[in-house]
Amino acid sequence: MQASSEIRALLQLLDDPEPEVYQVVAEKLLHYGQVVVPFLEGYWENIPDGFARNRAEELIGRVNFLALHRELAVWAAQKKPNLIRGAALVAKFQYPGLDVDRVLLQFDKIKKDVWLELNAYMTALEQVNVINTMIFKYYKYHGHDLSERNLGHFFVNDLLATKHGNAYSIGVIYLALCEALDVPLFAVDIPRQFIFAYIDLVHNYLYPHDEGEQKIRFFLDPATGVLYTQNDVDVYLDKIHAVDRSTFFHPLPTKRIIFKMMEELALCFRYKKEDSRADELVELMQILLPNVDEAQ
Repeated sequence: MQASSEIRALLQLLDDPEPEVYQVVAEKLLHYGQVVVPFLEGYWENIPDGFARNRAEELIGRVNFLALHRELAVWAAQKKPNLIRGAALVAKFQYPGLDVDRVLLQFDKIKKDVWLELNAYMTALEQVNVINTMIFKYYKYHGHDLSERNLGHFFVNDLLATKHGNAYSIGVIYLALCEALDVPLFAVDIPRQFIFAYIDLVHNYLYPHDEGEQKIRFFLDPATGVLYTQNDVDVYLDKIHAVDRSTFFHPLPTKRIIFKMMEELALCFRYKKEDSRADELVELMQILLPNVDEAQ
């Protein structure tokens, strides 16, 4: 009750023309965290256009950004962070009120549907064909090229609602399914692309305690489900004059995948001349920098 009274009193000072007064008011309101958002929204709705209304809007954005900053830091600190949750946190950048748990429940439904179609006797191609069929025919997801620069195609909640996405939004669904269902498909770090590799671990039966050798069966474009051979990828790498190729074919850690997703999204904001939004994304990406090369 006391907090509500204090917040309402502070809101009455948002139209004070003195910058020093506004600075103090803003700091106190931000201290309340997301509790203050409904008050700011009510204030914003009930005053005419003007600098006080703009201040309320800016404060709402800042409160939501700081809350997301904390959530992302908690996610990044986990030893085995959940990929879908990470993608949903990226979506919260655009949709602050997004219910992350609801996204996770929607994913669980997809996982159960795909699990019913798989069995332990399938070949690598059969496994991938089943997942492709479920994603692109049963669920009817439609992948768009990153060059379209459509912001909505990055957000996993938009993908679930509209069936339209890109390599990143469809890709995190695809990867999370493979992880949950023990299908050895992983994102790899091919330059200027976000593609997957089906990686078998070939065991040495003479020396069973050795870790074994990784063997890539094929590559996959998560936006379309199209498969590529090693030769296809090598031709592409020759075309872009790529060097140090030994680093391109190792599975990407979860945090690195989300980092790359945010990196591409920031480029999209810059393309649309929304540099302040891109700068906020870059600030959030700094949270992941100490972790992007870890094992998860």
